[in-house]
Amino acid sequence: METVDLLAIFPHPDDAELTCGGTLLKSARQGYRVGVVDLSAGEMASRGTVALRVAEARTAASILGVAVRENLGFPDSGLTNTPESRLQVARVIRRLRPSVVITTAPSPFGRHPDHRVAAEVVRDACFVSGLSMVLPDLQPHRPRKVLHAITYREDYLKPSFVVDISAEFEEKLSAIGAYESQFAGATQAGEVYPNGEPLLDIIRHQAAHYGSLIRVKYGEPFHTTETVQVDDVVALPVSTF
Repeated sequence: METVDLLAIFPHPDDAELTCGGTLLKSARQGYRVGVVDLSAGEMASRGTVALRVAEARTAASILGVAVRENLGFPDSGLTNTPESRLQVARVIRRLRPSVVITTAPSPFGRHPDHRVAAEVVRDACFVSGLSMVLPDLQPHRPRKVLHAITYREDYLKPSFVVDISAEFEEKLSAIGAYESQFAGATQAGEVYPNGEPLLDIIRHQAAHYGSLIRVKYGEPFHTTETVQVDDVVALPVSTF
């Protein structure tokens, strides 16, 4: 059975690249097996086709060193948190058995309904996946940790931590650029609001802001509902002054 260490589960092809592509690449370079699950095919997009986005997602996954990429075929712009949808996601989690799952931010103000709902569906599915009385054909498995990618969210939430993606940032942009049907000449995407600049410039500014919080060039922010443990306060990185 093919398994992964880190699994990103997002509503549409390109969401993972936009929000946590640098972290996925960094994790792959650290020797972890990384997977991406797209909940829908993005069929409601105004640009491109489903077939084209499949090819673009494959190219982006190769750039980021993703070992497994799957699409669950949920309806784009129609994602709901139901027992059925939770079970479908739980089935993938049981099969791939990730230790850590990354998904969207639990934002009540995100403009795309799929992004808001995905945070609930994925977190709930991670719990359901550990229940022994469901999906009896697969062994129960509950990921150890759920991380919420909070890049671009407008209702401010202080990151629990930021990943340094300075060395991976240009390849993150290349992975985003693989979605030429969606982003060629674009000034916005998903939860990335326009400011008149090209999309890739906005992404660079966002990454530079979060990088500055940990005193590096580029970063990706994450939120966890649980408190992060520290064992050595003397060795804590990021200077106060």
